[in-house]
Amino acid sequence: MNALYRDLQWLPRAPQVFSARVKALGNFLGPVGSEVQSLAQHGLDLNQLTRLAKAIARLRDEGKSLDPLVSFRLAVLSNSTIDMIVPALVTSAARHGIALEVIQPSYDQVAQEALTPDSTVNRAKPDGVLIALDYRALPLKLVPGDAEASAAMVDGAIGYLHALRDGIRANSTAVCIFQSFAPPAEALFGSLDRVLSGTLRHVLDSINLALASSIAGTGDVLLDVAALAETVGLADWHNPQLWNLGKFAFSDELIPLYADHVARIVGALRGKSRKALILDLDNTVWGGVIGDDGLEGIELAQGDARGEAHLAVQRIALDLRQRGIVLAVSSKNTDEVAREPFLKHPEMLLKLEHIAVFQANWSDKATNIQSIAEDLSLGLDAMVFLDDNPVERGLVRSLLPQVAVPELPEEPAFYARTLAAAGYFEAVAFAGEDLKRAGFYQDNARRATLQKQAGGVDAYLASLDMTITFQPFDATGRARIVQLINKSNQYNLTTRRYTEPEVVEAENAPDVFTLQVRLADIFGDNGMISVVICRPTPPKEGEPATWEIDTWLMSCRVLGRRVEQMVLRELLEHAHRAGIERLAGTYLPTDRNALVVDHYAKLGFTKIGEDSSGITRWELMVEGSSHDPAPMKVVSTGFQSGEKQALV
Repeated sequence: MNALYRDLQWLPRAPQVFSARVKALGNFLGPVGSEVQSLAQHGLDLNQLTRLAKAIARLRDEGKSLDPLVSFRLAVLSNSTIDMIVPALVTSAARHGIALEVIQPSYDQVAQEALTPDSTVNRAKPDGVLIALDYRALPLKLVPGDAEASAAMVDGAIGYLHALRDGIRANSTAVCIFQSFAPPAEALFGSLDRVLSGTLRHVLDSINLALASSIAGTGDVLLDVAALAETVGLADWHNPQLWNLGKFAFSDELIPLYADHVARIVGALRGKSRKALILDLDNTVWGGVIGDDGLEGIELAQGDARGEAHLAVQRIALDLRQRGIVLAVSSKNTDEVAREPFLKHPEMLLKLEHIAVFQANWSDKATNIQSIAEDLSLGLDAMVFLDDNPVERGLVRSLLPQVAVPELPEEPAFYARTLAAAGYFEAVAFAGEDLKRAGFYQDNARRATLQKQAGGVDAYLASLDMTITFQPFDATGRARIVQLINKSNQYNLTTRRYTEPEVVEAENAPDVFTLQVRLADIFGDNGMISVVICRPTPPKEGEPATWEIDTWLMSCRVLGRRVEQMVLRELLEHAHRAGIERLAGTYLPTDRNALVVDHYAKLGFTKIGEDSSGITRWELMVEGSSHDPAPMKVVSTGFQSGEKQALV
């Protein structure tokens, strides 16, 4: 069995004091989530995963706060035994920033739980339902060569899965996480099994393809267990003895790996996937030390085993950038020397234009990474740092525990595979704007340079020639809206999270006002940068008609450009048209959104209440409110009143 995957070797090993630290969790006086996550950030075996999960349960029972972990309620429906898996799920979720509560109904009650309105699962109103079926849950039979019967089995399986989803959706807005089906290791016809209709392999392949196609664009998610099982090997995945003894769907040795993959999906649903990859250079991006070996001496060439290993690192970095991951460099080097291979080496795949922030100096890596995060307007928990040097890795883990730092093997040929196996950039959806994200951050660096040259904020903003566009929620922007709602933490007044079905519900509700905001300037299109949801409050006699600002968030990459003033201006205009007399908002403080503690005050709202936890209430009367506009062109389109354009 491949140790990389079995032992989660991208994670550092558990420290000798692991058990003592777990016991000490109960002594914490304040929120304990950061320490729980720190403990979970190790390659833990099944016993250690279970030990930490039990400690988390005790902390909950004692009323301890798990902040800053984000809560998620996950129901698991399975035709197999999952008792050993549940604790691993809880601890693995903490690794990915999630305080997971698992709802576990009775064994093999899948249809009953999904289809009965008052079942354990449907009563619990979970955030997500993991439909963890293996191929034995499906009524499949061998019909070799019978294409019609084979197709009927596929249709029947997909119909059954859809019925489960429909039952869940009828009672909640939970996201359904469907597992694909790992085929058994045993073949009947050998290689022909995949070709011949009616074989188990052919039918399961067809079901997996049909399942993936059927959930695209629905807001539901695929957990590709079939791919995971094939990665580690079907013979290692399936353990016939464990199935016969206790109906375990896969080997107990692979529970930590499976749990981590589930946790990645849950984390991605809550916006916890990483957004930036920071690369060391010497012996990571190329072999050798550029300052010592010179341009001709570094190992970076086709036909050279070590050189090709480092080219594989560059290739995966480029592939990640193409799907929207931001690239940066942090290297202990003289800047001019570090840039030379990017400019002059003929085998380099990475070029300077691919790097959003280039930090080459003699400061420590932790300081540089903090600077990179600030330049990108991203949190440290959005960063992954790739470095061959274990001392540098240890330093960054110690000083910046929010940054993901994968362990790397001694052999560079496995660097790229290890990075991919770690799953830091797990995605549950893909929007067209994701392709442009890396460019957005690089444009930000250019804007920062222009600001230094512009001679004052007003002159700088005017020089950007900005256009802001307002639209209600729609199907085109839906994937990005869901993404922003679940990923935005710093400039987010309430940090409420919504699934795609819940966003569709708001989009279609006639009394809910929604706003998606886009911004463009001379450097390019920033894409969607803000989302607002307003809901009417129940009318009370003698009180003004009110919109409650349920959600107001903004991408931090457009801070300082007066977008919030323009959003409020648009809100006031639509509120006036709708006969709304007052806007009301709440600031719910978290460990990440102190940035917006004065948001409403700066916009002229009046504070009308504050409780002991720091939650504040604000209001603004629509009539008579006015705000200094920003120098930008405004386009408001898609609303019932028609399209308007104005230069403000």
